[in-house]
Amino acid sequence: MAFYSEDEKTEDYLFKIVLIGDSAVGKSNLLARFARDEFYPNSKSTIGVEFQTQKMDINGKEIKAQIWDTAGQERFRAVTSAYYRGAVGALLVYDISRRQTFESIGRWLNELHTHSDMNVVTILVGNKSDLKDAREVSTAEGKALAEAQGLFFMETSALDSSNVTSAFQTVVKEIYNILSRKVMISQELKKQDPSWVGNGKTVVLQGDENHEAVSEPKQAGCCSS
Repeated sequence: MAFYSEDEKTEDYLFKIVLIGDSAVGKSNLLARFARDEFYPNSKSTIGVEFQTQKMDINGKEIKAQIWDTAGQERFRAVTSAYYRGAVGALLVYDISRRQTFESIGRWLNELHTHSDMNVVTILVGNKSDLKDAREVSTAEGKALAEAQGLFFMETSALDSSNVTSAFQTVVKEIYNILSRKVMISQELKKQDPSWVGNGKTVVLQGDENHEAVSEPKQAGCCSS
């Protein structure tokens, strides 16, 4: 389940967000910078899967972003199904100083669409923007790909922290906006027909641009499956 509600008065949302992209593009350092304001210049490839939860406040609501990080190396692809399951957001990361990582974006998008049970809010992230002299992928190329695929776009640097928080916030805010629209629609439908919203139905809301979907929150908060 993507999120839960403790009760009707105090809502507490949990959004699962995944970091994807080739190995060594800086996914773990993006998470470390966002969650702990740390950076590890000699960090090694992530072994297996780990996630961290970061609290955010949006429109007076406490949002918990559960951010999952796994290695992009092929030998870990066995974890993909469980890794993507229940995700409502994704940061698709490449390294601006390594064109090969940018050329892998299409494959990662296909994998995301294959393993996700819904269309997730996705931002294309060109990381390591501090490596200006080593740049192999222009900002214009990144923007063009994002526009073509209907993604958000941002260039970041986990080293100097540029745009790191903004990238995560962009995804979380869009998920919340979609959820808010869904809740408003379901409330209107319930007014028209009180029996319409049943016991824990899944309600799909098509987003205006990216056609994202979210599932209906259930009472007595559970956790992500």
